[in-house]
Amino acid sequence: MNTAKNKGLAVCPKCHKLNSLMAEPQQCSRCHGMFYQRKRNSLQYTLAWNVAALLAFIPANLYPIMIVYQLGIPSEATILSGIGEFIDHGLYPIAVIIFTASIIVPLIKIIGLFVLVYKAHTGIRLKPDKHSKIYHILEFLGPWSMLDVFVVALMVTVVELGFVTSVAAGPAINYFTITVIFTMFAANSFDPRLLWDKKADKKNAEQTTLPENEPSNNLPDNLPSTLPEEKG
Repeated sequence: MNTAKNKGLAVCPKCHKLNSLMAEPQQCSRCHGMFYQRKRNSLQYTLAWNVAALLAFIPANLYPIMIVYQLGIPSEATILSGIGEFIDHGLYPIAVIIFTASIIVPLIKIIGLFVLVYKAHTGIRLKPDKHSKIYHILEFLGPWSMLDVFVVALMVTVVELGFVTSVAAGPAINYFTITVIFTMFAANSFDPRLLWDKKADKKNAEQTTLPENEPSNNLPDNLPSTLPEEKG
């Protein structure tokens, strides 16, 4: 399978000039910037950022994300309890938006990145065209996870009635922000071209490997196993 990588070609990530790769790092012939043919340690960095995002996602859902003070009495609310309160008050659209942005989107992105790293590393059931589209979808969904942070910041700004009622951000908002940032770093560290490289390597390996049970074309099929003994 002929690819640009096999032919020693590389694209500069800054000016998108196609260069002949002599050594890494390669200097671009147009902008004179230094670059590598693929992102260095892409899978390792993606996995590390993704694991960190997963670890930060746990306290983001356990700790209170918002603290409501009514007559000086604090009332803490986590993401799930806040969604439950929206449902109890009949605010189903807001509950669905918060649940999707706070729970579904981060989990889909974290799980999706784990799957892409696994596919790029092992090549098992790899379909680069479909998996590349999945990567671009995950990259697009990343900033929408900040919707929950925006809602809390808006409520802290708007709901401010002094001693009667006030809203403050809880400690979970920090972990949730870290989760979103780490998933964005993980998606940016992943190089989707590795999916195509793995597919090309598997095809090249299949073409160069001779099946064990295939007879050689240079020998007849009825060749005897031993030579006849000479008489006399």
